Amino acid sequence: MAGEAPPFWWEERSGWRAVVLAPAAWLYGAVAGRRLAKATPPRIGLPVLCIGNFTVGGAGKTPTAIAFAETLKARGLKPGIVSRGYGGSYRGLHVVDPAKDSAALVGDEPLLLARHAMVALSRDRFAAARHLQAAGCDFVIMDDGFQSARLHADFALLVVDAGRGIGNGRVIPAGPLRAPLIGQMRCTDALLRIGKGEAGDFVVRQAARAGRPVYEARLVPSATVPVTGRRWLAFAGIGNPGKFYASLAEAGGEVAETRSFPDHHGFTAEDIGVLTEAARAGELGLITTAKDHVRLATMPGIPRDFLASVAVLDVTLEFSRTDVPGHIVDTAIQRFKSRSRG
Repeated sequence: MAGEAPPFWWEERSGWRAVVLAPAAWLYGAVAGRRLAKATPPRIGLPVLCIGNFTVGGAGKTPTAIAFAETLKARGLKPGIVSRGYGGSYRGLHVVDPAKDSAALVGDEPLLLARHAMVALSRDRFAAARHLQAAGCDFVIMDDGFQSARLHADFALLVVDAGRGIGNGRVIPAGPLRAPLIGQMRCTDALLRIGKGEAGDFVVRQAARAGRPVYEARLVPSATVPVTGRRWLAFAGIGNPGKFYASLAEAGGEVAETRSFPDHHGFTAEDIGVLTEAARAGELGLITTAKDHVRLATMPGIPRDFLASVAVLDVTLEFSRTDVPGHIVDTAIQRFKSRSRG
């Protein structure tokens, strides 16, 4: 859904489409807001950190979850990650095996996350968390799921892309918000603004008014090959491909041509042919995201020589204050201990 979000959602001013859809958005928002306000999600006997966002579309949740998994491991803890597995076909509870599973089965994001921690995949996040607990995990990271209220979170950290913000500020289907902003903010413990840009300023001001702390971070790009001084055809099937293209330019690559696909796109032989021919015609190198590459690498019929020819630009989350991840983890653990005593 995120990759197919209509462009008008991300326009600063609401156009006629948003106005026409306002009644449906009001109804959707009323239901979603009430669910958030009245929710009493089940509690697991482990501290839980939820990494969510206010809107549909890419905001940086995956690199944020990875950063916290690494923080926890550095402390000697064994984190487990709960994911629904968007883009995958698996139904039921499944522990992701990055050596055997395909993106078509479990989704691209769980495959990336599984490189850093055990990932339990299920629409029932509580059941997934219980499985992680039984497997010996001592801290749960919930990747998304903030609005679903399927598992109690001891700390809810919501991620905002500074360059994209919350779009036109309207609720689905008139805009990208998953629920009314005020209601979401009440259930938020802190905001993480990623990158540079003024689009996220509005939601930051709202967080300040609600007394919620705002932390800052940036995505640091790294590629499998040197990108500086080369001309690239960059392609991506993610929620916010513009962020990927900007990261490539930031890393020193010349973005000569781009091809954007829907989020979690399953590449076809025709796609591969078009990309190969376009790169050859323009004398361009092919480069994509880690998420797209993991999908390509686990898809049947993708030529090995094509995979070998595609460079990968990955990103790592870097907090402006190095003490922030530890502080959030400590807070989640302390809240877990408090509710356990109660």
